[in-house]
Amino acid sequence: MPSTDRTRRPGLRRLVGLLAALAGSLTAGAQAPPPQAARFVVVLDAAHGGDDAGATLTNQDGSRQPEKNFTLALSVRLRSLLAARGFAVVTTRESDAAADGDTRAAIANRALPRACLSLHASDSGSGVHLFVSSLSPVEKTLLLPWKTAQGAWVTDSLALAGVLNSALGHAGMTVTLGRTALPAVDSMTCPAVAVEIAPEMTADHAQPTHLDDAGYQARVADALAAAMVQWRSTSRAEAPQP
Repeated sequence: MPSTDRTRRPGLRRLVGLLAALAGSLTAGAQAPPPQAARFVVVLDAAHGGDDAGATLTNQDGSRQPEKNFTLALSVRLRSLLAARGFAVVTTRESDAAADGDTRAAIANRALPRACLSLHASDSGSGVHLFVSSLSPVEKTLLLPWKTAQGAWVTDSLALAGVLNSALGHAGMTVTLGRTALPAVDSMTCPAVAVEIAPEMTADHAQPTHLDDAGYQARVADALAAAMVQWRSTSRAEAPQP
């Protein structure tokens, strides 16, 4: 009997080993993706595009550029900065393509983001204007009506605007905050702020820094990226509801 056991055990061990390896390979093949909560997603919405050129912006040399070009360039720059800081970034457009407000909101909502920045530009005013939806706060529920869903997130959006204000102010920029109707943002189910970039005036208001100034663009993008890092670390950036 002892000799029979010694003969069978190596074969049994080989069988057990093969079964374990097979089970391991099946498990690896069916491995679930990391939980959504582990991914800090930021949506960048470059306003306008395609036939919708947006505002006409004045460059330093007196030439003009459409707002849609500026917002796309800022989105591309900011996407790189955020990706380098470990964010998962979703954009509503990557080229000169048209997208209506419903499409932009749908892209954002599918991504389950922790923040959305809707990027705009204007020759009016000075510095950076931050706008939050004018919808009244409502309770978060599983089903939210289209066109007013942002009401469930407007308190979080105000908190996000506060973080953006702090980061931009720390970078020495003039910041204006406001509330207004935002057609695309009003359908979003996440903290969302419209960020409108305007020329930055000098201290004596004698000479503006134009929007095509590379240094100014870098300051704005760096400040927005810093704000997102701060937002990621705050408890107010709660996980979105599916």
